[in-house]
Amino acid sequence: MTKQDILKLFKSIDESDTKTFLTFLDDNANFKFANMPVVSGKKNIGEFLDGFFKSIRSLSHKNLEIYELEGIRFVNGNVTYTRHDGSTLSVDYSNTFKMKGDKIFDYLIFVDNSELYK
Repeated sequence: MTKQDILKLFKSIDESDTKTFLTFLDDNANFKFANMPVVSGKKNIGEFLDGFFKSIRSLSHKNLEIYELEGIRFVNGNVTYTRHDGSTLSVDYSNTFKMKGDKIFDYLIFVDNSELYK
């Protein structure tokens, strides 16, 4: 997965485009978002993401720092969530992508978004 691929991945997230997002994942991928339970398999991950995207108005990632090691990609940055009432929450995050070939097998999101739904 190249830096350009990662930028496309985050563009799909910022556009709430689950279909494009899923193209970056292995069919048997695992997805862990903050302190929530792991979601496994593309279909289940897609359903999870669709629900998440509907729970907020929008989100936007910026200041992406991308690091690569063999078989692992790390992305750090800042994400701003916009709630349905128009208020926002901006927090730093770190993502780890464990790769299987050119697809993400383990997608781990480390973020404290505990204030998002308050």
